[in-house]
Amino acid sequence: MDLHVLWFLLLGVLLAGYGILDGFDLGVGILHLCVKTDTERRILMNSIGPIWDGNEVWLVVFGGALFGAFPSVYAAALTGFYLPFMLLLVALIFRGVSMEFRSKHKSPIWRNFWDISFCISSTLIAFTFGVAVGSTLSGLPIDANMTFTGTLKDLIRPYHMMVGLFAVATCAMHGSIYLYLKLEGDLQKRVHGWMWRTFGFFIACYILTTIMTLVLEPHATQNFKHYPISWVVVVLNILAIANIPRAIHLNRPLYAFISSCCCIAAFTFLFGVALFPNLLVSDLNHQWNLNIYNASSSHLTLLVMTIMAGIGMPFVLTYTAVVYWVFRGKVKMEQLTY
Repeated sequence: MDLHVLWFLLLGVLLAGYGILDGFDLGVGILHLCVKTDTERRILMNSIGPIWDGNEVWLVVFGGALFGAFPSVYAAALTGFYLPFMLLLVALIFRGVSMEFRSKHKSPIWRNFWDISFCISSTLIAFTFGVAVGSTLSGLPIDANMTFTGTLKDLIRPYHMMVGLFAVATCAMHGSIYLYLKLEGDLQKRVHGWMWRTFGFFIACYILTTIMTLVLEPHATQNFKHYPISWVVVVLNILAIANIPRAIHLNRPLYAFISSCCCIAAFTFLFGVALFPNLLVSDLNHQWNLNIYNASSSHLTLLVMTIMAGIGMPFVLTYTAVVYWVFRGKVKMEQLTY
């Protein structure tokens, strides 16, 4: 296989893995303030406590892989999204600090501050990633030197904001289904209602985002003419979305969660199809697009990275599987938990 195409696919796998795994983490954070008592907020944090930092490994690997395989894209993206990425970094830091610091002091003011910080940072992370996806789809002012020449206002457009809101809605739905799997008792019954409300919010955002994409960014569907097999994923995505309320109604939360995971994977695949073979699109001149060939590292670099990925990825997958197996089951409150 062409190594350029292979690394485009591997980046998609890493992005989908991060979206699925950290997506429900972010969803739990987005929904954190929906409960009021200290015990219930601790339970929500403990539902992701053993796994949240491991889930972020996928984001770190994605960033490293992008830097190694397509350094020009990495440089242009960091330049174009400099302020959003700084906000993202601050949010990632505050999210982790909020979880670690919250229960260090019993003061209600102290704990409320970190609860709000946890919710805001989780929401901001999901929203920022959505804005980045929307900006990438619609294009950025990139010149012939592969340099971002725009300003912050080029990133703040209605379509970008809509995709950001859609990302928040997707994470909230994904997180509510995960919480239903992990909780029990009265709190689990209340989360059942959250699943319906977040799904309704998700569907509304999904329809609006799809309409805006077809109207404002019609080029996003051009590759479907060249790769008609991609329509299979569109159909499967619709079926996965339809299965979520069905599974909730039948009280089969695991099926709903699997369907939610499939939706995120499908969205990532469709995002890749819309871009391919580009990684960043120039709205100044399409000849200045950064694609998998003109923005890549040398063949030797890609070859070495492929060998290292073949050695390292099984360890990452094994570690992830072991952690989820060890911490399976319902959340149990203990003295030394979050």
